[in-house]
Amino acid sequence: MDDGWKNRWVKSKHGPDYGKFRLSAGKFYGDKEKDKGLQTSEDGKFYALSTRFKPFSNTNETLVIQFSVKHEQGIDCGGGYVKLFPDTLNQEAMHSESKYYIMFGPDICGFRNNKVQVIFHYQGKYHENNKTIKCPINKDTHLYTLIIRPNATYEVKIDNQQVAAGGLEEDWAFLPPRKIKDPYARKPRKWDERLQIEDPEDKKPKDWEDSEYIPDPAAEKPDDWNEAMDGEWEGPLIPNPKYQGQWKPRIIDNPNYQGEWIHPEIDNPKYKPDPTICHYYNISVLGLDLWQVKSGSIFDNFLLTNDEEFAEEVGNKTWGIRKDIEKQWRELFEEMEKRKQEEEAHKKKEEEEEEEEDIWGIEGGSEEDGAEEPGNGRQTKEDDAERAFRVKNEVHVDQKDEL
Repeated sequence: MDDGWKNRWVKSKHGPDYGKFRLSAGKFYGDKEKDKGLQTSEDGKFYALSTRFKPFSNTNETLVIQFSVKHEQGIDCGGGYVKLFPDTLNQEAMHSESKYYIMFGPDICGFRNNKVQVIFHYQGKYHENNKTIKCPINKDTHLYTLIIRPNATYEVKIDNQQVAAGGLEEDWAFLPPRKIKDPYARKPRKWDERLQIEDPEDKKPKDWEDSEYIPDPAAEKPDDWNEAMDGEWEGPLIPNPKYQGQWKPRIIDNPNYQGEWIHPEIDNPKYKPDPTICHYYNISVLGLDLWQVKSGSIFDNFLLTNDEEFAEEVGNKTWGIRKDIEKQWRELFEEMEKRKQEEEAHKKKEEEEEEEEDIWGIEGGSEEDGAEEPGNGRQTKEDDAERAFRVKNEVHVDQKDEL
């Protein structure tokens, strides 16, 4: 196995128990060699790995951050993002509190809490994106691209398709808002926001029966009733046969409706534009600083460039070429795993039935019944299926990007 990547990547020594990365294409892939990437290999671990390059600035330049990640293990809780650091970072001491400029990529914890993190460092604070950007949750490789332009706009793409775009000021709370509510404005007391009202001209009919119970007209006061001792006699109540319910006036549109009162806004005196938002002057390290409950994620095809078209082209020549074949191989692999589980369950059931027969003294089958081992036959089928799949779907990529 090629260990050259270890010369380009530095594992942090800040924590004594950081997880280990290995070079692997995983269990399913387009090309076993060309699709190798950095794979997390230990469950329930923090990971801290980084690579250094010549410092550069994105001032007055477009910055494109792109990479691919495959959560082959079916990630349940963990990060799949990258970070960009300044040249002052001590790679061997890198940890979760190390200052970074940008964090970008998928972050998953549970089925519903899955999003793409886009966090920027600005004036001593980290700012998360206001828009929620969902990321796919499956076992296939996906390509993530962040574009930051000099005109303070951005774009996020997944698999070379736009999923979010806009202005940096609008979608991150870098600056105070441009407008604020006028502190001296008050809603007029007579402002009428009622869309509908009761009709003031509507009157209850005189014969409207709104008493649910009435005295029983057939009841008579007992002869021995003594009002001095028993009080005033009142007959029992019975349901009113003419009861029509509680009367309410009909509802009509309010002729004086003025609409919802909108608080007027004024220019915020605290707002000052900053053309240097997300301008970084000494970008020099790309790192994988993350936590994973279940390991197995594979990171590959890292790219930093100022050319959007070039990034899209690279994505199509790496992730784009392998995605369909990888998906087919994954589906075949999962089908093989399903068959394996079914065969094991069937074998277990047969063993349990044989044990039960032995308990009751029932004679078992002949020796020929167990002559063929299901596992050997299954392995032969898996090998044949893999060879057939590889021959049918083999592709060639002209160049493999270095990690």
